[in-house]
Amino acid sequence: MPFAGLYGLITAIRNALYDWHFFKQKKFDIHTIGVGNLAVGGAGKTPLVEYLIRLLQKEDVKLATLSRGYKRKTSGFVLADENSTAEDIGDEPLMYKFKYKVEVAADANRVGGVKKLLALEKPPGIILLDDVFQHRAIKCGLNIVVSDFNNLYFNDMMLPAGRLREFKSGINRADVIIVSKTPDRTSPVEIRNVLKDIKPRAHQNVFFSYIRYGELYSISNPEEKIDTLKDLFRFRIVAFTGIANANPMINYLKEYSADVKHLPFADHQEYSPKHLEDIERYYNSIEGGNKILVTTEKDLMRLKNNSIWKIAERMNIFVLPIEVTFKDKEEEFNNLILKYVRTNRIHHQKYM
Repeated sequence: MPFAGLYGLITAIRNALYDWHFFKQKKFDIHTIGVGNLAVGGAGKTPLVEYLIRLLQKEDVKLATLSRGYKRKTSGFVLADENSTAEDIGDEPLMYKFKYKVEVAADANRVGGVKKLLALEKPPGIILLDDVFQHRAIKCGLNIVVSDFNNLYFNDMMLPAGRLREFKSGINRADVIIVSKTPDRTSPVEIRNVLKDIKPRAHQNVFFSYIRYGELYSISNPEEKIDTLKDLFRFRIVAFTGIANANPMINYLKEYSADVKHLPFADHQEYSPKHLEDIERYYNSIEGGNKILVTTEKDLMRLKNNSIWKIAERMNIFVLPIEVTFKDKEEEFNNLILKYVRTNRIHHQKYM
């Protein structure tokens, strides 16, 4: 707790210096949407960024994403191409490039990264900035903060006693607050209670998002799929994950398969041949047939490495894709985002 208090004090002073304009913030004329959170770990930012990509790709304007590229082995600004790997730009940016063919860049310096994207021959008109909320040097036109329903920021504490990167009051800088991973059976009363605890300000919109899983597909042949409702009960599953919070995925698999075993790895685990050989050895030790290995799309990006891909391809690995949905509030959320990006210039500032 003493270290948490000290860390909180340091971040509070830093934020105050930005709020009081002792530290400068850069605001760009193009549309910039920041997605972040107050806590470390898996709040569900990645599937939200994917949702925004799918939504904004329908607009008649070039779209780009900018991330730090966590655990990449490069430095500075890197623009992804068809030959990029997770080691070049990070697993999440690689997934955006691989799945959506958008312009993807990595740069720890977000201001510098945006400037480099705008210096391209065909610059983007919209930039999605991933994990940017604590990067106060850049002032995004729209700030979205994500918080996990099962570990909401207002019940948390500062690092290292808890998981918060800054005090809870930092939520006041958000334009949109998304409560992610909301259980399907959440009642209206529970929703109202969470809203009471959030106490959104007049300028803030709050949405509850839900996880929706797609059909399992084989890494060696994406056309080979398993129908979750009709066929998954026939299989025994060994899931291996290198993500911050795999509990929702494992619980989902357990709903449809009688036998699910989980091999957890560190978040953003860099897989080696030995890791895969250990996974394969454990998988082979399970007697009987009708068994599969299951992993995430983020893990798949880290498997697409020249040193291990041939090993991964021979293994019976299936991928479980994930999306977010806003249920009955989806149109409202979409309209909010589209209203912002269809504005020619940013005409207002909500806070100084």
